[in-house]
Amino acid sequence: MGDEAIAQGAIDAGISGVYAYPGTPSTEITEYIQMSPIAKERNIHRRWCTNEKTAMEQALGMSYMGKRALVCMKHVGLNVCADPFVNSAMTGTNGGLIVLVADDPSMHSSQDEQDSRFYAKFAMIPTFEPSNQQEAYDMMEDAYEFSERMHLPVLMRVTTRMAHSRAAVEVKDAPREMNELNYNAKASDWVLLPAFARKRNDIVTSQQPLLEEEAKLSKYNSLTEGSDHSKGIIASGIAINYLNECYPDGCPYPVLKISQYPLPKELVRKLTSECDEVMIIEEGQPFIEDIVAGVMPGDAKITGKLTGALPRTGELTPDIVKEALGLKAAEKHAPCEDVVPRPPALCQGCGHRDVYAALNKVLEEYPNARVFGDIGCYTLGFLPPYKAIHSCVDMGASIGMAKGASDAGQWPAVAVIGDSTFTHSGMTNLLDAINENADITVIISDNLTTAMTGGQDSAGTNKFEAICKGLGMDEAHLKVVVPLPKNMPEITQTLKDEIEYHGVSVIIPRRECMQTLQRHLKQQRAEKQKKEEAQK
Repeated sequence: MGDEAIAQGAIDAGISGVYAYPGTPSTEITEYIQMSPIAKERNIHRRWCTNEKTAMEQALGMSYMGKRALVCMKHVGLNVCADPFVNSAMTGTNGGLIVLVADDPSMHSSQDEQDSRFYAKFAMIPTFEPSNQQEAYDMMEDAYEFSERMHLPVLMRVTTRMAHSRAAVEVKDAPREMNELNYNAKASDWVLLPAFARKRNDIVTSQQPLLEEEAKLSKYNSLTEGSDHSKGIIASGIAINYLNECYPDGCPYPVLKISQYPLPKELVRKLTSECDEVMIIEEGQPFIEDIVAGVMPGDAKITGKLTGALPRTGELTPDIVKEALGLKAAEKHAPCEDVVPRPPALCQGCGHRDVYAALNKVLEEYPNARVFGDIGCYTLGFLPPYKAIHSCVDMGASIGMAKGASDAGQWPAVAVIGDSTFTHSGMTNLLDAINENADITVIISDNLTTAMTGGQDSAGTNKFEAICKGLGMDEAHLKVVVPLPKNMPEITQTLKDEIEYHGVSVIIPRRECMQTLQRHLKQQRAEKQKKEEAQK
C-alpha cells in the first residue's frame, strides 16, 4: 500500500521516531513501523500519541536534537496540531521532519474534504505529493534531505486512493544509519519571543523564491511535450494516473506533472504560453487552479473544478477525467435492485449498544433532552435503531457542546464520548465544566481501545477515574457501570440519578470492544497451545 511504502521509506531514510494518532487513511503507516523488525531492532519510537498536537510537538523535539522524525495524521488531525505545525516553520528544523497528512476526498471516514496543501501554503512549508507508491517510497529520503538542507519541516500530502492502493515498490538493500544527536540548532530560533520570531519570519519569507526554484528543478515535477497544443494539462499527485489511464498510448497534449510545491510558476507560464487552454486535474480542492488563475494572462482559458469541467466535491476517477476531456467513459451499469443497502452498524454484542439502549429508555421521560455525540464507533448511535445523538462535530466536542447548551438553559444536556476521544481532546472541556459545575451528564463509553481505526492502544486505558478525579470531579458523581443487558436496571437508574443531579456527572460504562476481545482470545488460545506443545 501507499501507506506501507511511506513507512518503509521512512525507516530506510533513518528515522528515529514516528509520532501519530490513529486516523484513516493514515493509520497503516504507524502500524507498519510498529510491526517492522528493523524498527524494533533500532528501537525507533513507535507508540501512539494522545493526539496530533502532542505528536507534532514530540516530533519537533526529536528534530531539535538532530534526529529524523515522522508525524502522521489524517487531514482533520492537522487542525488539531495547527499551532505547532504553523510555528514549526518559524522555529525551523535541525533533524529532518516530515508531517505526513492523508486527505480524504469523498469523506469515506471523515467530516469534511479539506485539502492540506492550503495549510502548507499558509505556513510557508514546502509540500511533496507522490503520484504513485514508488514515488511515495523514494520521496521520503529526498524529503528528509530537503528538510535538513532548508531547515524546514516538509508536509507530505497523500489522499485515500494513494494511501490504500497497492503497487510493487523497489526498496533499498539496507536502511540509512540514524542521525547522531547534535546541537547545531541555533537555540534562539526555537524560542518564539517576538524579537527572535521576527527574524525567523524574515528568513522563512525570503526562502520562498528558493523553494519555488527547487520545485521547478525537482525530479518530481516534469513538463512533457505533446503534439497537440490546443490544450495543456496540469495534473498533480495521484490524478496523473487517471490522466495516463485516459491515454494508454501517451497523452497528445503537453502535461505538467506537479508533485512538489510551492507551485513552480515558471513551468506553468511555459505551458500556458504554448497552449490555447489549460485543464487542471487535481485530487481535492482547486488549490493549483486558484494559483494558476493568478499566474496566467487574463485572456488565458482555464478549465477545472472552478469552471465545472470537473466536479468540485468527491474523489476523481478515470471516468470523470475521461468525460472532462471529451472521451468516452466506461459503460455504467445500474445497481442491482435485489441488493438491499446495508448501512454501517455497531457490532453485535458491542457495549455501546447497551449504553444507547439504556440512555434511550431513560430519556423517554425527558422529551426535550439533547445528546451531544463525538467521533468514534458510537457515532453510529445516530442511525437506526437507536437515533440517540443530536450532534457530532469534531474530536472532543461533545462535552463542550453539552456545557454550552447547558449554559444556554438546556436540560438535560448529555455528552457521549469514547475513551480514546476523551484523552485526545475531551479532558479540557470536562475541566471547564467542573470549574463551573455545569449541569451536564457525561458518558465516557470505555471499550478499552481505539476501536474505530482498528483497535490501537488507547492512551487513557485504566486511568479514567484517576483523570476525572485529578480534574476535580466529585467522586460521589463519578460512576462506573458494566454495559450488559443483565445490568440494565442498574445502568438506567444510574443515568436517571445523575441526570437529576444538577451539576457535573460522569458515568463510565466499561466493557472491552468485541473486535479486540476476539483477537485477545485468539492470541491467548495460540499462546496456550504453544505452551502445551512446548511442555510435550
